[in-house]
This record gives sequence, C-alpha cells and structure tokens, in this order.
Amino acid sequence: MRFGDGLGVDGDLLTAAEHATTQAMDALAGAVPDLVVVFVTGGDPEAGSEALQRAAGMSTADVAIGCTAPGVIGAGRGVESEAAVSVWCAVLPDARLRSFDLEVMRADAGITVIGMPERQDDDAVAILLADPWSFPVDGFVEQCNEALPGLPIVGGMAAGVGGRGSTRLLVDDHVVDRGAVGVMVGGPVGARTLVSQGCRPVGPSMTVTAAEGNVLLGLAGKSALDKLRELLSVLPPEEQALVSEGLQLGVARDEYVEEHGQGDFLIRGIAGVDEPRGGLVVGDVVPVGRTVRFQVRDADAADHDLRETLTRFSRRDDPVPTAGALLFSCNGRGAHLFGSADHDPQLVRTGLTDHGVAGCFAAGEIGPVAGRNFVHGFTASILAFTDAASAAR
Repeated sequence: MRFGDGLGVDGDLLTAAEHATTQAMDALAGAVPDLVVVFVTGGDPEAGSEALQRAAGMSTADVAIGCTAPGVIGAGRGVESEAAVSVWCAVLPDARLRSFDLEVMRADAGITVIGMPERQDDDAVAILLADPWSFPVDGFVEQCNEALPGLPIVGGMAAGVGGRGSTRLLVDDHVVDRGAVGVMVGGPVGARTLVSQGCRPVGPSMTVTAAEGNVLLGLAGKSALDKLRELLSVLPPEEQALVSEGLQLGVARDEYVEEHGQGDFLIRGIAGVDEPRGGLVVGDVVPVGRTVRFQVRDADAADHDLRETLTRFSRRDDPVPTAGALLFSCNGRGAHLFGSADHDPQLVRTGLTDHGVAGCFAAGEIGPVAGRNFVHGFTASILAFTDAASAAR
C-alpha cells in the first residue's frame, strides 16, 4: 500500500486543488491511486465544486469522494480560516472499492434512504461524508448498526461556508448538493478505527435510577439535578468553571469494568435541566441501570485523551505499522480549543505515521465506540490503514 497527502492554500481554489493533488500524487512514486478523498474549504459553492472535480480528475483514480468543510487537514497542518484544498491518495492493492451516493426519499411512513450498496462478507469499513441539512445522519448511522452489524463507519458532517444549501459532495466524477456520499472498502485491507472524545471524568461513577426518554431523572437514588449540585459543591473553582462552560455525560461502554476512567465512556452532551422534575436533558436516551459519570472538556483533557488514544493503539497486542490515515476533527477543536489548527494533525502524524494523513474539520464526526457506530461532537475520529499482509501474519 502507498498513501500520499497534499495541501494547497490559495484564494484560487483550482490552483489550491492542483497543488494539493500534485503533492499527494508525488508520494505514490508514479503509482495510480485506487482511492482519492478531497476536502475543500472557503470560496463559493461553485468554486468548491470545481476544486473537488479538478482534484479527482487530476488523480485519475477510479473511485473518488470528497466534500466542502469548515476546514481541511493535510501536510501536517490544519487550515480553518483560509481557502484551501486537501487531497488524500491511496494505493490499495486487491481492495474492492464501491462508491455510493445516498439520497433521501419520501415514504408513507416518513423517509427512506436509498443508494447504500449491499454488504459483502469481506467489507472492512465504510467512509461517509454527509450534508447535515439534507441527510438524517444520526438515524442513518443508528439503522446501519442494526442492518450492517459490526461494520465500522468513519467520516464526518460536511458543510459549506454559506450554511444550508452551500454544501457540495463529490462522488467519483460528479458533484451533488445534498444527501451523503461514501465508499465501501472491502478485501484484504487492514483498517482500524480510533475515536478520541476529548473529555475527562469528574466526580464518581453512578447508576441511572430513573429516566424518561432523554431526560435523566435519578442518579444513585437521588434526583439527577441534586447529584450535579452535590458535585459542584465539592469541586475547586477552576473545575466549576469548566462545568458551567459545557457539562457532558459519559455513558459507560462496558458495564463489567470494575473501575471506569478516562476513555471508558461514550460522551453525550447535557442540553439543559428539567427543574420541576430535578432532571437533566441529555443528547441521547440513557436507560435505567446504566453507569454514567459527569465529564468536562478543555484543551488539556482533549490533548491528553488523543495522546492516550494513539498510545493505546500503538501498544495493542498485534502492533502493525500504520501506513496512512484519514482524520475527522471537530470544528470546535482546532484553533478554537487548542490555539492552533495544527494540534490534531500533528499529534496523529507523530503517533501513527508521518505521512499520508489528511482529512477535515467536521460539523460532527462519525466513528465506532465499543463496536457500535455513533455521531459525535468535539471528537477526533480516525481511520488508520495498516498493511493487510502484515496484519494477517
């Protein structure tokens, strides 16, 4: 396998696309890529469409996907506030690649999504890029967990700089302005997924003792709001400030772990309080009996969690060198959280591989946690490619 990444930063997006594609292709030593993924930020929708197509055409790859995004990642950098194009090229010998274009259709019972390819036995991973305004990505990902059990889905929510209607999605040689696009990767491909959720726990683990829908009513036998107030009363001032800026809830991924720590939870946001019932409104349904723990997010916690995630990956029982990776980082990270848009790409290049790393800043990230796919926020979702022959040995 061979991987290359390129980054072009230029007010003329066509020039940026040409520079990024040339840079990515140079790393392939003359080989023609099997898969190209393109990310574009800045410019108007028409310019974005042209840049996506120019990069795909220059690469001559049979399969290409891409999107406009809040920012792009490539060449060890992140670019959020300038017009830029990032290109990722992959030579995947003997891999079976099937691009897809998903459309939403009205049905008697609501809506249905068409265009997803039928699963094959050797499918390893699906890459998904979705427009958040026209595609029900949360529901689709949840349905895929049932219809395609065990298949990892990695990707992100695309977005144009003009908001609704300005997103552009590339699939092979054409561009669409709604829905979702992606590629199913099958065959002898070593593909591993990592999700860094960027939070650290505060307070003790607790059992959910009462809940209704997405309202958490009871924790450890008391009202959820009372348990939160108890926590605030014992936290130092700096921790209280973090809670006030954005409290999160961690839902234990494995109920059988004796002690849950950082990285052991699926993170969900707390959207508000239900004062009359003493409840907390959570961005998910958390059933009675689950173990939860309050979480906070700051730059130090996010940095530590990504480093720990990369370290655990490199120290797993069957370490195989990573040859290339796609990185989908939340647009709330980057310069907004770390003071630099380069933070996540540089850590991934240091922790996984020093080349062939590209991606985008997304308006929501897709990746599996504990074997089940979710749409996340404020995370870094990574798809790492390892040598399949080495992995088999």
